[in-house]
Amino acid sequence: MTSTAHATSLFTALYRQRYSYLFIALPFSLFAIFVLIPIIASFFFSFTRYDVIHPCQWIGLENYRSIFLSDLRFRKAMLNTLIYVVTTVPAGICLALFIAIAIDQKIRFKNFFKGIFFLPTVTSIVASSVMWKWLFAGGKYGLINYFILMKMGFEPVDWLLNPKLTLLSIMIMSIWAGLGYNVILFLAGLQTIPHVMYEAADVDGAGFWNKLFNITLPLLKPTVVFVTIMSCIASFQVFEQIYIMANVEGKIGGVLDCALTIVPYLYDMGFHKFQMGYACALAYIIFLCVVALTLFNAKFLKSRVEY
Repeated sequence: MTSTAHATSLFTALYRQRYSYLFIALPFSLFAIFVLIPIIASFFFSFTRYDVIHPCQWIGLENYRSIFLSDLRFRKAMLNTLIYVVTTVPAGICLALFIAIAIDQKIRFKNFFKGIFFLPTVTSIVASSVMWKWLFAGGKYGLINYFILMKMGFEPVDWLLNPKLTLLSIMIMSIWAGLGYNVILFLAGLQTIPHVMYEAADVDGAGFWNKLFNITLPLLKPTVVFVTIMSCIASFQVFEQIYIMANVEGKIGGVLDCALTIVPYLYDMGFHKFQMGYACALAYIIFLCVVALTLFNAKFLKSRVEY
């Protein structure tokens, strides 16, 4: 009797909430069609040899074995990705934190400066990449060469065709593009710090640097953790900048793959060479790398957070 009563009450509750499930059904169906099913299918294809045209052939772990043991382009892409992450994340966070602290001071036109720095964030990354590709153009037609280097008496530089400068140029553009978002986050974090703590520090005679290192930075660490994790994920998955700025005659990654990162390499293998099974294996390797990087950042940084 107890189990029957429990089943009856459960059925009654579900019947009363039938309209709620009806509203949930459509979003869940779209999620299943466009997200859940592709995830499961790509996991299956990662163990196959599949070129879209011919039927897939089960090969087990061969794709993963080839990626780790014999794929030199994968190693190059991973190295470039690590260089990109290690460079852009600390530089972008430090610069954004500096700007946020400067704007948070008692200055005029705060909202104007917020809007100026946030403008690149609301601009399409594709449009920004095209603009910066024009700025970094070689010869006298590139604005950086014409207005900076040549005016100072230097020779123009082929920023995006020089293997030593291509990735650096893209990193500069990426730091600029993500700066405004991080500035807004840091400004929001600065607003949560009680102003009475700064007043107490002023009474004790503390200067700007003492307040920065003993009040601002310790209490801003939760925001720093969030910004660091999100920046690492975004940097590891960089694609649009590489695809547009380091595309030489249809070849993604620049000269000698000097700017090839892991996601453009996945795109190249899947949609240019039609090795979909291989590309799916790369996708899951990227997924595991992002998860590992996120867990490492969360554990390493949160252990140093002061609430």
